[in-house]
Amino acid sequence: MNHQRSSTRVENPQGFVHTGLGDIHVNVGAHLQDSDRPAFRRVAEDQLVRLRRVLVAPTGMGEARALLAATGSVILDGTPGSGRTSAARVLLREHQHDSGVFHELLPGEEDELSLHDPALVEHGDQLLLDLSAADDRRWSAARADLPALRKTVHERHAHLVVVMPHGGTLDPDLQYYRVKIGRPSGLDVLRRHLRMLGVPYQQYVQPDVTVTEFLREERPMREIADFADLVRRARETALAGEGFAEWCAAARKARNDRRKEVAALVTRLGEAPQRALLIVVSMLHGAHADVIHRAAQLLLRTVDFPSEEMPLLQHKDLAERLSEVSADTGPGGQVRFIELDYDSAVRAHFWDHMPDLRPHLGTWAAVVVELNDPHVLPAVRDGLVARVAGEYLRTGRGDGLASLAERWSSGAASRARLEAAVSALTCALEDPAHARDFRERIYHWCAHRRLRGEFAQVLVRVCADVLAASHPDQALLRLYYLARRERGTARALQALCDLAASSRRLRRRLLDRLARSDLSPPDLRIFLRACDPVPLTDFSGTTRALVEEDGVQRCLITCWHAVLAELPQASWQPHAQHWLRWAAHDTEPRSELLLDLLVSAAEQCEERRGEVFAALYASARDAERTAPGSLARSVEITERLIRKISAAQGLEPTIPPPASDEETQR
Repeated sequence: MNHQRSSTRVENPQGFVHTGLGDIHVNVGAHLQDSDRPAFRRVAEDQLVRLRRVLVAPTGMGEARALLAATGSVILDGTPGSGRTSAARVLLREHQHDSGVFHELLPGEEDELSLHDPALVEHGDQLLLDLSAADDRRWSAARADLPALRKTVHERHAHLVVVMPHGGTLDPDLQYYRVKIGRPSGLDVLRRHLRMLGVPYQQYVQPDVTVTEFLREERPMREIADFADLVRRARETALAGEGFAEWCAAARKARNDRRKEVAALVTRLGEAPQRALLIVVSMLHGAHADVIHRAAQLLLRTVDFPSEEMPLLQHKDLAERLSEVSADTGPGGQVRFIELDYDSAVRAHFWDHMPDLRPHLGTWAAVVVELNDPHVLPAVRDGLVARVAGEYLRTGRGDGLASLAERWSSGAASRARLEAAVSALTCALEDPAHARDFRERIYHWCAHRRLRGEFAQVLVRVCADVLAASHPDQALLRLYYLARRERGTARALQALCDLAASSRRLRRRLLDRLARSDLSPPDLRIFLRACDPVPLTDFSGTTRALVEEDGVQRCLITCWHAVLAELPQASWQPHAQHWLRWAAHDTEPRSELLLDLLVSAAEQCEERRGEVFAALYASARDAERTAPGSLARSVEITERLIRKISAAQGLEPTIPPPASDEETQR
C-alpha cells in the first residue's frame, strides 16, 4: 500500500537577508531558534513504522524478504496499486542499521551520482530505486547500470530494492532477483486500516453491503486507505445510534462528485458574508467556532468588503449563519459541514470558478496562522496550509505555491508564517506529481536565486528536516550552497555538518565537493567545520576509516593546503590543534596519516612553506597543553611532526625540539 501522508511541521529562524549571486546576510531572531514540534525526520520515521504496521503483506512479500536478506537486492514487479512501493519501503525498513541511512536514488536529477558510481553506496545503506512510473528510456538506462549497482551494494553490505515499471523488460542475468508482487485481499486491507484507525473490531467484522459493493472492483491500495479514513471520519461525526453501516454509507456518499450540488449552494448564497463563511469553513474545517468567526471577518477585510454598519445585536448569530452554509457546531465548539467531505468540494469550486480569489486566500491564510488565539492550534495552522497548498497542487500551479511560500517568508516574518512556508513546501515535496519539480526549484533557490526576507532560513529547514529524510544527497548539496553564502548566522552550516555527520558517504561527498570548489573563504570555512578528525578516523563497522581512502586523502590535502595558504593563522590554528590532539589520542596508522596529510598540505605552500611549517609546529606545542591523553604522547606527536617537516624540507634536525613545559619545570 502507498504510505500515509500527513501534515508536516517544521519551524525556523528569523532575520534580515541581503542576497544576490554572492553572500546571504542573515540575522536570526532568537525566538525562532527552538521549537516544541517534532523534526520531520522523526515524523517520517513514525510514518514508516505505521506503514509497516498497516501493510497487509502482498503476494510475494515473503519471497522478496528472503531474497533481499540472502543477496542484498530484490526487484519488485507488479500492477499499479498492488502495494509494491509500500512493500519496498517496508522491506528496507526491516534492514535499518546504525551504520547506514535510507535514501531514494534519483538518477538524472540535479547533481545526482550515476547508478554505477560506487560513491553512491555506503556500508549498511538502504537504497530505494522507484522506477514504477519510468518510461522506456529511463528504465533502459537504469537497467544497464543495475549490475554495477548491485555489485557495490553487495560489497558494502547494503540493501537495494528496485521497483520496476509494470510490463518492463528485464535482462536475463537479473531475472533471478525479480519478484512478482500481487494484490492482497481488499477486505483484509480495509479491515487492517480500520483497526489502525481505532474502529472497533466488532463493528467491521460483519458483512456490509456498502463495503461489498466498494470492493467489487480491484481498487488501488490508496483508494482503500482513503475509504477507510472516510469511514473513520464518518464515525467521529455520526449521530447517536448510528453504526458501521451508516458510517460506510456516508463514506460512499462522500466519494460522489458534488460539483453541481456545491454550485447550486453558492448560487443561493449571493451575499459576500455568506460566501466568505462558506470558504472559511472549507479551509478551516474542524476549527473552533471562534476561529471560524474571526477568520471570516479577516477574509472580508482581505477582499476589501466594507464593514456592516448594522447594530451588533441585529446581526445574525453564528449558528444561523452556519446553517445557511450547511454547517454546524459540535459539542466541543468545532465547526464542520453536515455532509462528510463537503469541504473539499467547496474548496475546489471556489478555486476553480473564482480564480481572482486565489491570491487573496494566500494573504488571508498568512494572517490567520498568526492569530493569537488559544484555539489556533498547530493542527489548525497545518490543516489550513495543507488545504491552500493542496489547491495549488491539484490544479498544477506549483509556481503559484512557490511564490506564496516566498511571500510568506518576506520581511520580518513571524515564526508562524515561517512555519507555514516550510509546511507549504513540504506539501509540494510529498506530492508525487510535483516533488521532482520542487526539488529542482529548491536547488535553484539555494544556488542561484536572490533570497529575500527569511526565505533562506526556511530553505535550511526544508533541506535539513524534509528533503534529508529521503534524499540526503540532494539536501547536502542545497545546504552547501546556502552555507557558503550565509553571513551573520551559521544555521545552514550547522545543518550541513549535522547531515554530513549522519553518514560516511555524505561526509565523503561533502569533502569531494569542497575540493572541487574554487576554495573561496566560505568554502574553507565549511571545510574547517567538516574536517573533524574524529569521524574521519572512525572505522566502526567498516574495514578502514575514511582518512585511509586515497580519494579522501586527496581532498583533505587540497583543502588543508588552501586553508594554510589563504586564511590567517588565527582562523585555522584551533582546528589544526584539534587535529594534532586527536593524532596524539588515536592509534597507528591513522595517527601517522593525520600528520602526513597536514605536512603534505603545508609542503605545497611554496614560498610560504617555511612560515606555514613554523605555524604548524607552534600549534603542536600549544596542543600539548590541552591534549586529552598523556603529555608524553603529545610530546611524541610534536617530535614526529618536526621530523616530518624537516624531511619535507630536505633537512635533518640538528637539535632536539624544545622541551615541553612540564620538562622545563622539572
